[in-house]
Amino acid sequence: MHAGDAVLVAEVVRSGLVESRHHGSVAALAADGSVAFTAGRAEEPMYPRSSNKPAQAAAMVRLGLPLDGELLALAAASHSGEPIHLDGVRRILALGGLDESALRNTPGFPIDHTTMVDYVRTGGEPSSLAADCSGKHAAMLLTCVVNSWPVEDYLDPAHPLQAAIHDTVGSLAGAPATHTGVDGCGAPLFAMSLTGLARIFRALALAQSGTPERRVADAIRAHPEYTSGTTRDEMQLIRGVPGLVAKGGAEAVLAAALDDGRAVAVKIDDGGTRARMPVLVAALRRLGVDAPALDELSTVPVLGGGHPVGTLRTAVDWPEL
Repeated sequence: MHAGDAVLVAEVVRSGLVESRHHGSVAALAADGSVAFTAGRAEEPMYPRSSNKPAQAAAMVRLGLPLDGELLALAAASHSGEPIHLDGVRRILALGGLDESALRNTPGFPIDHTTMVDYVRTGGEPSSLAADCSGKHAAMLLTCVVNSWPVEDYLDPAHPLQAAIHDTVGSLAGAPATHTGVDGCGAPLFAMSLTGLARIFRALALAQSGTPERRVADAIRAHPEYTSGTTRDEMQLIRGVPGLVAKGGAEAVLAAALDDGRAVAVKIDDGGTRARMPVLVAALRRLGVDAPALDELSTVPVLGGGHPVGTLRTAVDWPEL
């Protein structure tokens, strides 16, 4: 299968009947960087959404962002809004002499359900701090402070911060962004192909020790609970596959790469997130990746009355390698 129409990549089977189907696209790279296989529209421009964040974080480290470890992982996060995340964002802001009033990302609630319930019960309201993109925005603000750039308009595509991020994202993807949009959090958003997204993750995973790209990859590998959350499947995937770095994005985007150069990027057309992980797992297996964690992530249960009555499973037929 090669780039063309989106293909059937997953289906939901309930009580023996196919209930629904998911179409999408996949790009997979071999260890040497060549295209191993594609499905659907792998070469058409799309918005990676938050899957862009590791590349954005690498750009900020190139600009002098003084973070490592869990705080650098948080700079690349779509976090769950758990206490560790909110505390981490405050720590990043404090390094620049700022507080949460400087954040310009769209206010929201924590995206983890249990955390959100606790947050509301204690009087929490939608805030830029609690929203899942606050780590990236705090890092953007700190990068501006380090470079003596204005912070009030840090989301303007013409701001030197965003111009530098644009160039870094394009260089890592192997091609300049085809379009610039506005992400859900208000930051500039750069379009690319799924193959370009896979190349970004391959570049991060293979980067030399001490480089900005490697610092970001190592932070995500060591602290995936800061890049996603303590209950998220992304954390489970990263912890379960040695050397892997991964990041999801809205509208059902998910990308991952291993430290030997193999990489995969997935986009589900309907924007529903439940199919992206099983499809990514199937593509990783097709590339020869084997780890017990993949068994747990290869399907998603379909519930009826609170009990499993069906399964979401991968339905794509991968080409021979």
